[in-house]
Amino acid sequence: MARNPERRAALLDAAIEVMADEGARGLTFRAVDARAAVPTGTASNYFTDRDQLLSQVAERIFVRLTPDEGAVDTAMAPEPSRELVVELMQWLVRRMTAQRSCYLGLFELRLEATRRPDLRARLTEVLRSDLEENIRLHLTAHMPGDADTVRLLYFALTGLLVDHLTVPGMHDERALDTLVEMVVHRVVPDGP
Repeated sequence: MARNPERRAALLDAAIEVMADEGARGLTFRAVDARAAVPTGTASNYFTDRDQLLSQVAERIFVRLTPDEGAVDTAMAPEPSRELVVELMQWLVRRMTAQRSCYLGLFELRLEATRRPDLRARLTEVLRSDLEENIRLHLTAHMPGDADTVRLLYFALTGLLVDHLTVPGMHDERALDTLVEMVVHRVVPDGP
């Protein structure tokens, strides 16, 4: 199996774009090769089968969605408040929409995981770990609310992003930042 890490990353990025544009069913080695503009057969030299490709696409999505080191600390530096939570959630949503292909790829992986137990187990592990880390950060920073506050924000903002990225005209009468602010004000208590 080929070991060039830059080529592997480029193939995975191409696979994410294929999934975002064509769905998981369109994810083939040939489609990845074409999107990456590499010779036919290149992807099959890097990934043993489609399951391995899907698994590594999931890992690559999470790498791309992870903020730069120190960005979270900088974002959480101000005094904890509901308004800081609004700013943080708006920042998060802007980051997700800027990585539209990754987020759509993640939707596709979620659907694919309903049919692939190994992918479901891995995706569950990663998403649960991410949610637990967000809860830990929220509580450690003494933000208003509790663990369930973070869970409710997760549910609401995931749904908002699904709508925004899949049917963008659904909430066109309101700006995305305004919708995020409304969610936070309804979910997060005012004060510690």
